[in-house]
Amino acid sequence: MSILIIADDLSGAADCAIGFASAGHRTIVTLDVPAHGLDAQAADVIAADTDTRRLTPAEAAQRSAAAWQTLRAPGRRLYKKIDSTLRGNWAAEVAALQPLAGLAIVAPAFPATGRTLRGGRVFVHGEPLESTDTWKLDNPGRAADLHAMLAEAGLSTAQLEVDALREGTDTLAARIAAVAASGKQALVVDAETRQDLLTLAQVTTQMSEALFWVGSGGLAREIAGLAGLFDARAAAQTQCTSQPRDENAPVLILVGSLSTVSDRQCAMLRERAGMAELTVPPAMLRDAERHPDWPAWRARIGEVIATRADLLLRIGRDDAFDPAEGALLSTALAALVEPHFGALGGLIATGGETARAMLSAVNVGSVELIAEIEAGVAVGKPVDARASQPHLRIVTKAGAFGTDHALFAAWRYLHETPATSAVAGNGSNGSSGAHGSHHPA
Repeated sequence: MSILIIADDLSGAADCAIGFASAGHRTIVTLDVPAHGLDAQAADVIAADTDTRRLTPAEAAQRSAAAWQTLRAPGRRLYKKIDSTLRGNWAAEVAALQPLAGLAIVAPAFPATGRTLRGGRVFVHGEPLESTDTWKLDNPGRAADLHAMLAEAGLSTAQLEVDALREGTDTLAARIAAVAASGKQALVVDAETRQDLLTLAQVTTQMSEALFWVGSGGLAREIAGLAGLFDARAAAQTQCTSQPRDENAPVLILVGSLSTVSDRQCAMLRERAGMAELTVPPAMLRDAERHPDWPAWRARIGEVIATRADLLLRIGRDDAFDPAEGALLSTALAALVEPHFGALGGLIATGGETARAMLSAVNVGSVELIAEIEAGVAVGKPVDARASQPHLRIVTKAGAFGTDHALFAAWRYLHETPATSAVAGNGSNGSSGAHGSHHPA
């Protein structure tokens, strides 16, 4: 058996897939569908970033369905990764996948990061999702009701209360089988604890009914930790090349997210690491090469990197800022960095759009995951590393996730963990990073 994860952004793909890498399974995140140059049979888990979060629902649905049709294989099961706070076009994507993959088991809860589901509604640290600033900004006046969102996308739904997860595995399996037999297309599953998700994972992986999972990184981690899920091929460790690393090669921290979480993380990084920081004006990024200050900014970044000093590079905010321009600003930021990328020993990218833009700019199409620093902070290496950067390490993190010390922990990991070490499985929920701790985000 193998698993295909379809995600709508890069940091989400890595966050969802890292549990499998931590459990010892070869796990690859790809920016390209089809995954050109990637031996899809050599990986136990493929996480495909379809980059659909900011597309129209129809476009997102088409791209997600095409990804499954392109990358499906005998014995391969589908996990549709969605945001635990329901951002993006997730309902339209699930509706497109359902006729191809069977009953959708919809369980976006991620208790380790404070996201739970009760009555088909999301709660964030005990508060209704509708009360959060992010939801109010993106979905004013709309209820965070999974049944309503799925129905709007054309799917019939059923509800599984949390008590049903605690009645025993045989009873739970019978309930899910009955829903599948009824013709319902999606089953919304409440969950409040990690044990709830583990029970769901144990039961659904053993069922013969056609089904696929729809969830965040929470359910994925419990599936990853199940014994005997993969064949013997999955037991192989990820091995890094034995060539020596340039210990003085600088680390670049790219922060495209403007969330308050990212602000706190940057503040701690500056305080503890004492590195240089540059904040790029969004007005300059909007015009990119056409802006008169573009050459000076590119040179300024290059001058810092040339000293082999680490650099924190951020996108600023101004009165004209629009959240919808995130991809455009990230693409311009990556273009500024691209001429100097070859000198780097490590990259930390906060925000899925920022990570995708930077990797696309330097033609890194796939990343093999090798470790987790804390929940949602994944470390990988390019599948086809440049000859000049055989030990380049890439850390991705969603913008609004992570503890206050997440960026600092990532920076310490890249400087203090030998790139030549082998990465072995250490359990589905343990942290592979020696310096990060696994706290809820």
